Amino acid sequence: MVTLSKRVQSVSLSANAAARQLTRQLKEQGVDIIDLTTGEPDFDTPAHIRHAAVVAMEAGETRYTPTNGTTPLRSAVKDKLARENNLTYELAQIAIANGAKQIIFNAFAATLNEGDEVIIPAPYWPTFPDSVRFNGGEAVVVACPLAQQYKLRPQQLAEAITPKTRWMVLNTPGNPSGMVYQRDELIALAAVLRDHPNVLIMLDELYEHILFDERQHVSLLHVAPDLAARTLLVGGVSKTYAMTGWRIGFGAGPQQLIDAMTVVQSQNSSGASAVSQAAAVAALNGGLAFLPAQRNAYQQRRDAIMALLSQIEGIEVLNPEGAFFIFCRCAGLLGKTRPDGKPLSSEQDVLNYLLEQGVSGVAGAAYGLSPYFRLSIATDIESVIRAGHRVVHACAALR
Repeated sequence: MVTLSKRVQSVSLSANAAARQLTRQLKEQGVDIIDLTTGEPDFDTPAHIRHAAVVAMEAGETRYTPTNGTTPLRSAVKDKLARENNLTYELAQIAIANGAKQIIFNAFAATLNEGDEVIIPAPYWPTFPDSVRFNGGEAVVVACPLAQQYKLRPQQLAEAITPKTRWMVLNTPGNPSGMVYQRDELIALAAVLRDHPNVLIMLDELYEHILFDERQHVSLLHVAPDLAARTLLVGGVSKTYAMTGWRIGFGAGPQQLIDAMTVVQSQNSSGASAVSQAAAVAALNGGLAFLPAQRNAYQQRRDAIMALLSQIEGIEVLNPEGAFFIFCRCAGLLGKTRPDGKPLSSEQDVLNYLLEQGVSGVAGAAYGLSPYFRLSIATDIESVIRAGHRVVHACAALR
């Protein structure tokens, strides 16, 4: 018998991965299901990036890489942050990892001691609280429901900070909410953080380029550059460049933190793939000419499914401002009865019912709020529209 550690028992398999796995199993059995579980762009990685990977392989770039990333890629990240974000970093302040998820894990592993607290607004990306728990910390989840547009308020932040607080996490544009913090909202949060100089700040801005309705990305570091000395900026190439499988993320922050994160990575994975890093250099240096078409496609999908979901009595949705998710509050469906007489008592009952009607999503509990569920629009618009109609018809059949 294998005895598992308390650490691994404190976390769980990603709910996103579990939902997708179930969907795949059902589809393999011939069930007609539209998969809206995963936040993975359905576009191909741009051709110039794929070409760069081939060139790198042919040139022999297939060996070990420096733990904190190749110099060309760290330089490309440095230039990208200056060019696109108006943020200045030195090479020593930048680390490359096997996806943004590893950057987050490394940061918590490098800084958390038993009992340290990390403030995480909900809804959240599930990796945040589980990475905290795995590294001995305590996730302090602050509920930010639909009524407050899924955004952390300054008073909530101030009340959540204790002498044990080590980090505060901020994700904008948000996954799963799609909400985007505005300049005045960031200024107000920064004012609270200035009163607590020992609190580190993690900024997850992975969806920075997937914004709708002509919005422009604003970072906390734009309105509060004085906080840079205790802020880790987390980014990557997965979403913007449709490179999820290439597994490249980056972190930019204080050199002491970056050095410690590099030590952690040296013992759990070493450097990221040489070929993937060469491709990421081409991505970051190759411009964003392809992006408007993709962003417009996401916005069309958002508009199409929102037009359908907003008709449903019992489901509440806010119009996402970025990313590619729809986060639905389904409290109004609870207590209703399915055509077969079974009652809907929980968000999971709702999801099970929708799955039987051919649409798969992820339960809101995975993101820290119930009763909600998340639908991804990172798939073709025809599938998005068909899924929306299926949800409409399924809810209309409830009594």
